[in-house]
Amino acid sequence: NRRRRSTINLVKELDAFPKVPESYVETSAFGGTVSLIVFILMALLTISEFFVYQDSWMKYEYEVDTDFTSKLKIKIDITVAMKCSRVGADVLDVAGAVIASKELKYDAVSDFKPSIQNRLREEHSLQDVLFKSALKGYFSGPVPQNDSTSNSQNACRIHGKIFVNKVAGNFHIILGKPIDTIRGHAHFASLIKNEAALNFSHRIDNLSFGNDVPGHINPLDGTEKITLEQNMLFQYFITVVPTKLHTSGVSVNMHQFSVTEQERVVSNEKGSHGVSGIFIKYKLSPLMVRVTEEHMPFSVFLVRLCGIIGGIFSTSGLLHRFIGYFVDIVCCHFRLGADQSQENHK
Repeated sequence: NRRRRSTINLVKELDAFPKVPESYVETSAFGGTVSLIVFILMALLTISEFFVYQDSWMKYEYEVDTDFTSKLKIKIDITVAMKCSRVGADVLDVAGAVIASKELKYDAVSDFKPSIQNRLREEHSLQDVLFKSALKGYFSGPVPQNDSTSNSQNACRIHGKIFVNKVAGNFHIILGKPIDTIRGHAHFASLIKNEAALNFSHRIDNLSFGNDVPGHINPLDGTEKITLEQNMLFQYFITVVPTKLHTSGVSVNMHQFSVTEQERVVSNEKGSHGVSGIFIKYKLSPLMVRVTEEHMPFSVFLVRLCGIIGGIFSTSGLLHRFIGYFVDIVCCHFRLGADQSQENHK
């Protein structure tokens, strides 16, 4: 029993939370107001911290891409303001390999009309939702702007999927159908008459690299270029970045890309040499981006929650004491002044 009592007394001496008898505690309206404000503030910060705990953020890591043997898929959906018999499309890479346009489909559509997709352009600026909101299916893919009610079909929709080597290449749409000759790659356009009617105005409904990701908006989706010039050269310089994306809803190997645009009129008389058409020149980045979705650990949430509660209690206690001390000084000063004035009157 003595050992037990000594053990209990030792534990009592280690008590870091001494209890003050109720008869020694003095309550006040000011203290109650401060306590009410403290409890409300604690509740608001606790709720806010809970929402932070439920949220997630994207972590970006970079590493060297060592995959050079696999093929890269390019998905294309472009409408050009000329008849399908006048234009041809294919890919030529730096290794000299030519991917013929047999894998692409040419569909005659109605007259090309400007119909800029404002929704896509607004979504392009929302980079913060690229991997979070977009991947949850909030955005849908672009819809080809075809007007089947029109009788005239003077435009051509070029679409399909092609598989290329993972090296730099050039996808181009120019006048004439592509052919392979002994001297190299060429487009046969000698039988095409009335070259004055050339018009490479176009709309890119979809241009993507790699695997499809639901809701992902590519930089060139919805892009339209309208020109009244006959010999116009449109160039898109693209840098493709392999990306491994791992989130709570999606785990996929995809490809992002950045693009620089340039357009000019081809005029040999003015020194602006070249071939009129649409040229999409792409190259692959040697670095790969690994994007993972991370959440706050529950242990960190508890530590932050304890910090909020303890910090508010400590800070409010110090402020309460400081304000009380300041009020006591002011009250004592007025009392001393009143006592001295009474003594002077006597």
